[in-house]
Amino acid sequence: MRILLTGSSGQVGGALRRPLSRIGSVIAPGRGELDLAQPDGVAAALDRLAPDLIINPAAYTAVDRAEDEPELAMRVNAESPRRLAAWAAARGVALMHFSTDYVFDGTGERPWREDDAPAPLSVYGASKLAGETAVRVAAGAHLIIRASWVYAASGTNFLRAIARLARERRELRIVADQIGAPTSARAIAEAVATIVGENVEALPEAFARSRGVVHLACTGATSWHGFATAIVEGLRVRGMPLEAATIVPIRTAEYPTRAHRPSNSRLDQSRLHEVFGVMLPHWTDALAVELDEFVRF
Repeated sequence: MRILLTGSSGQVGGALRRPLSRIGSVIAPGRGELDLAQPDGVAAALDRLAPDLIINPAAYTAVDRAEDEPELAMRVNAESPRRLAAWAAARGVALMHFSTDYVFDGTGERPWREDDAPAPLSVYGASKLAGETAVRVAAGAHLIIRASWVYAASGTNFLRAIARLARERRELRIVADQIGAPTSARAIAEAVATIVGENVEALPEAFARSRGVVHLACTGATSWHGFATAIVEGLRVRGMPLEAATIVPIRTAEYPTRAHRPSNSRLDQSRLHEVFGVMLPHWTDALAVELDEFVRF
């Protein structure tokens, strides 16, 4: 099986390369071969690459900058996925496409289910929702995977930002009224590899059983403040010298950003477990693995 993996230099794409290589031959084109910011070139690139399965974690993820670059966000997150999906549907190729909790408005107290009505608060969220819609409309074999609060030991993300700030500052002020499940790219990759590997001979049927979308996140929930506290405590236990002495919880209103964020980003994963038998680790366990790797480098 030839597996086309987009965004292999990103967190999820990078984490996926190794587990997917146990299943098939991974094709990981660079931007020079497949540029999702240039949708008109997508079909020709796919003709050259000739995949048997497309996995698309690549995205425009600069949430605040998207407010000022809506056209670019839409090209990468919506129009190019539409071209990927149309090509795949016409050739009977299955497509796994990644989306986000930002398609929801963050209201309510319970985790979001797959069939809850989306209502994005930001350009980024709207562009990802448009990508979901485009994939569905193509009507090929597809699985949309909504993930939340993704991070890794490498790359640009919350874990690394907090580690840097904790080395520089005595006090950190972190938002405490947004709730979600920090989810490591490693945990996502292992779950995706399990889904593909256990259904490799019948992906269209497996995707159909899921009704085309599943939520995928680590179990448990916390706030950004709780996540930051766990990172700092974990680094200190692992012997990293830190300046941070206090982590102050603040409200979202005290930390204004260009784009609005959902207050409730929790994702219900019942369908993931029922259809694929997959359950991700608790977010604290996944964090421990990433912290171990972070302090080694």
